[in-house]
Amino acid sequence: MDRGNTTAGFVLLGLFNHTRAHLFLFVLVLTVAFNSVVGNALLLLLIHQDRRLHTPMYFLLSQLSLMDMMLVSTVVPQMAAGYLMGKKFISAAGCGFQIFFFLTLGGGECFLLAAMSYDRYVAICHPLRYPVLMSWQLCLRLTVASWLLGAADGAMQAAATLSFQFCSRNEIDHFFCEAPVLLRLACGDTSAFEFFMYICCVLMLLIPFSLILMSYGLILAAVLRMRSTEARKKAFATCSSHLAVVGLFYGAATFSYMRPTSSRSANHDKVVSAFYTIVTPMLNPLIYSLRNSEVKGSLRKCVTRCAALTSKDALAGLDLAGGTKGKGIQ
Repeated sequence: MDRGNTTAGFVLLGLFNHTRAHLFLFVLVLTVAFNSVVGNALLLLLIHQDRRLHTPMYFLLSQLSLMDMMLVSTVVPQMAAGYLMGKKFISAAGCGFQIFFFLTLGGGECFLLAAMSYDRYVAICHPLRYPVLMSWQLCLRLTVASWLLGAADGAMQAAATLSFQFCSRNEIDHFFCEAPVLLRLACGDTSAFEFFMYICCVLMLLIPFSLILMSYGLILAAVLRMRSTEARKKAFATCSSHLAVVGLFYGAATFSYMRPTSSRSANHDKVVSAFYTIVTPMLNPLIYSLRNSEVKGSLRKCVTRCAALTSKDALAGLDLAGGTKGKGIQ
C-alpha cells in the first residue's frame, strides 16, 4: 500500500454539500456560531465590568466562556473557508494545532466544570467558610490546573496522532481535524494507540464527572436537611444552571467519545461534533443568563447604561445641529 508523507497535509471534505438544503443548514450553523461567540463575549464583558460579579464563581464562569469562544473559533473558520472558498486543504501543522486546541479546550472544560461544582458545594454546604475554602488563590490554581491538564492531553494526543504514516489518499471525512477520524487514514496498526486514547478520554471524562457527582451528592444531602423551603429553592436555583451545562457537555462528550467503534459512522460523527463544538457553547451563556438573577440584573444595568449613553449622544447631536443652524440664520 502507498504511504503518504505526514507533512503533505490533508483535505477536509466538510460538513455540507452545495445544495439548497445544505446551504440553509450552513447559514444556520454559521448563525449559531456567531451567536455563540457574541453570547460568550457578552458574558465575559458583564463579569469583567460588574464588580458584583467579581467572585470565584463568576471568574470560573468567565473561563468557561473563554474556552467556548476559543472552541468555536478553532473549528468554524476552517469549515466556513472550506465551504465558501473551496479551501479544504489543511497542512499537517494546522491539523495538529486543531487537534491540540480542540482537546485542550474540551479537557479543560471537564476539569473546570468539576471546579465549579466544588465552588457550589462550598457555597451551599459551608457558606460561612466560603472565603477560606474557596479563596482566590485556590480559584486561580484550579483554573490554571484545568488549562494545563487539558493542554497536556491535547499535546500528547496531537503529537502521537501525527506520528503515524498516512495513506496516499489523505481525505478526512469531517469538517475539522479530530484524532479518532484522522487515525482512520493511518496505514499502520493503530489499535494500541486507539486503546490508549480511549483510556485517556475515559479518564478525562470520568474523573471530573465523579468529582461533580460527589459534590452534588453532598449538596443534595445538605439541601434535604434544610428546614426552610425558601432556602431549598435558593440552593436549587444556584445549582440548576451549572447542572444544565454539565448535562449538555457530558452528554455530548460521552456520546461522541465513548461509543463503540462498530456503531460509529462519518455522518453521525459530524452531527455530534457540530453539536458539541458549536451548539453547546451557544447554550451555555443562555442558560446562565436566563436562570441567574445576578447575570440578568447585570445585563439590564448594562443595557440601561448603553441606552442612556445613546440618548445623550443623540441629544448632543441635536444641540450641535441646532446651534449650527442658528449661526447660519444669523
